[in-house]
Amino acid sequence: MVTIKEIKLSFFIGLWFMVLTFPIMVIKVNTITHTVIFRWSNLLWVGIVGFFASLVWNYFLRRKEEKKKSDIKDDIPFVHRLLQNERFRIPFLTVLALFFLVYPFVFPMYHTSIMISALVYVMLGLGLNIVVGLAGLLDLGYVAFYAVGAYTYALLNLHFGISFWFVLPISAIFGCIAGTLLGYPVLRLKGDYLAIVTLGFGEIIRIILENWDDFSNGPRGIGNIPAPSFFGHQFDQHNSVIYIYFIVIALVLMTIFFVGRLENSRIGRAWIALRDDEIACQAMGIDKFKTKLTAFALGATWASIGGVVFAAKTSFINPMSFTIWESITILCVVVIGGMGSAIGVIAGALVLILLPEYLRAVAEYRMLVFGALQVIVMVFKPEGLIQSVRKIYKFKKVKE
Repeated sequence: MVTIKEIKLSFFIGLWFMVLTFPIMVIKVNTITHTVIFRWSNLLWVGIVGFFASLVWNYFLRRKEEKKKSDIKDDIPFVHRLLQNERFRIPFLTVLALFFLVYPFVFPMYHTSIMISALVYVMLGLGLNIVVGLAGLLDLGYVAFYAVGAYTYALLNLHFGISFWFVLPISAIFGCIAGTLLGYPVLRLKGDYLAIVTLGFGEIIRIILENWDDFSNGPRGIGNIPAPSFFGHQFDQHNSVIYIYFIVIALVLMTIFFVGRLENSRIGRAWIALRDDEIACQAMGIDKFKTKLTAFALGATWASIGGVVFAAKTSFINPMSFTIWESITILCVVVIGGMGSAIGVIAGALVLILLPEYLRAVAEYRMLVFGALQVIVMVFKPEGLIQSVRKIYKFKKVKE
């Protein structure tokens, strides 16, 4: 039930939004004719939307508080309950598989290209989820390993003519080595200190690539990077996009399989134990340094593979493709999707990468809407879109 107090508050919030967005929503300057247009109808819509949005916001906040007070705990999220139900899971996975199989043949090439980018971020998110979600290590320099993969393909192809398929495992090895080399000196740090050091490492890699002209061609970047071939056969642009799409689908499925197996393995349980309580983890005899180093190395491996796909898709890379904002975007994929949840990370990547593109209908306001949706998710779903579920192991007594 909406109270008079909430209506008054929503009214003033609507007015506040009208004042706050006045320069953006009302004033439009035409630089060609040197005229100023005032769009007063937009101001009215901002007030109406702000009023009703505030009412809805307060309603859900009240429900959230009531749920906390009632001590009702939903241990298994709704999505996980659905996927555990075989009547739903099998048809859902079948429809999902058919959707992704026919996607490049139904939608235009532009949409297929955007979907490839989203699927690359799924790989990157799942890789970072090992480091942040499972092991609990805040890494803000993850984009450096992404750059390692992209430049490995670009440079090996430029100087030695090595193809995409041969570079893919080589880049994974290079990424693993880079993750180990970074992790060895810094993983004795934790929390904010670790985040600052990894942030600095990511920027160092970008600056080196930008200034070492003889090695990386500097800010000019490297172009004419070939797309993957099929037994030596090169496709035209349209078919090449479709071919890369199915390669990325295969790599995403492989990533989901390996990350799932790692999570349920001994090392995966060690990561989770380390994230929850380092002291207890060490008291149980787990070598926390080696455990952290393994997480860093494996996370870097998937980032490097994603970098190879990125270079093959865009056919051009330069250091500005690997800024700190890329690391923040990948981290947002993990946090908004749900730390430690593979399903959540996949959902987070698809939402964060696809949503801005499909919000182009609202033109200049799309990033405003996108930012507002992110705030809403963080307020009402702080654990992420699909939170992780801890596995419960039950031991049955064997009758003698």
